[in-house]
Amino acid sequence: MKPTFGEKIFYGFNYVLLGIFGISCILPIIHILSLSLSSEHAILSGFVGLWPVGFTLDSYKLLIEGTRIVHAFKNSVQITVVGTILNLVFTILAAYPLSRTYFYYRKPLTLMILFTMLFSAGLIPSYLLVKSLGLVNTYGALWIPGLVGVYHLLVLKTFFENIPGELEDAARIDGCSETRLIMQIMLPLSMPVIATLILFSAVGHWNSFFSVMIYINSSEKHNLTVLVQQMIMNNQLAQQVTEGRLSDDMMESVTPQSIQSAGVIAMIVPMLIVYPFLQKYFVKGVMIGSIKG
Repeated sequence: MKPTFGEKIFYGFNYVLLGIFGISCILPIIHILSLSLSSEHAILSGFVGLWPVGFTLDSYKLLIEGTRIVHAFKNSVQITVVGTILNLVFTILAAYPLSRTYFYYRKPLTLMILFTMLFSAGLIPSYLLVKSLGLVNTYGALWIPGLVGVYHLLVLKTFFENIPGELEDAARIDGCSETRLIMQIMLPLSMPVIATLILFSAVGHWNSFFSVMIYINSSEKHNLTVLVQQMIMNNQLAQQVTEGRLSDDMMESVTPQSIQSAGVIAMIVPMLIVYPFLQKYFVKGVMIGSIKG
C-alpha cells in the first residue's frame, strides 16, 4: 500500500527534523576535533571552523607525553569494564527470578526495588554508608552502590517475561536445568536488550565524574573524565604538563584550547568505537523464527 500525500509530508517533515537534530549534535564534535588538529595561529586568530587549519598533531603528542592522560585512560577502562560486567551479572541474577511466575515473593520484592527508584536516601547518607563499608578511595565505591540499576532490572525483567513459555517448557521436558536454561536459552534470546544495557552501563561508568570526585581522594585513581574537566576548569597547562619532558617549541606550538579539545576527543572516541559493535543488536531481533507453528 502506497503512502498517501499527507503521509509523505509527515515522513518528510520527520526526516528533516531528525536530520537537523543529528547535524546539531555532530557539528560541535567536528568543531572540537578541528580545534585539536589546528595550529596555534589559526586557533588564536579564530579561523578554525569545521575543518582543521594548519594541520598538526602536536596537541595529541603533548597530551600523551606531558599529562597523565594515559594513566587516567587505564583507570577509565578498568572502571568501565569491571563495572559493566558486575552490573550485567547482578542485573541478570536479579531480573530472572523476578520474571518467573512460580517465584512466590516476586511481587513484593519488585515493589520494594521499585521504591528505591522513586525515593533515595540522599548524598550524605550514601557517603556515610560507603565510608562505613571502607570503600572510600577505592573503585568499589563506584561499583557496589549501583550494582543493580533499577531501570535496567525492570527492562530485563519485562523482556524475560515476554519470552514465550513454550521454549521454557520444551527445555524442561528435555531435562534442562535452571542454569542451563538461563545460559543457553534465555540469554541468547535476550541479546538485543542485554547489548543495550551493556552500552548504557558502559557509557555511565566511562562518564563517571561526580561519584569519582566524591569518593576517590587520590589523583592517581582519577579517570579520564575528571582529568579532562580539571584541564578545562584550570585553563592552565602548568599543573598538567610534566616538567622537563617537553621542548619549548612544542609548548609554543599549541594552545590550552587545543589541548582541552584533544582531551575531549580522547574521552568520547572510545564510546564511538564501541557503539558500532553493539548497534546490530538494536535493529535485529534474534527471536524471529524461534517458534514455529
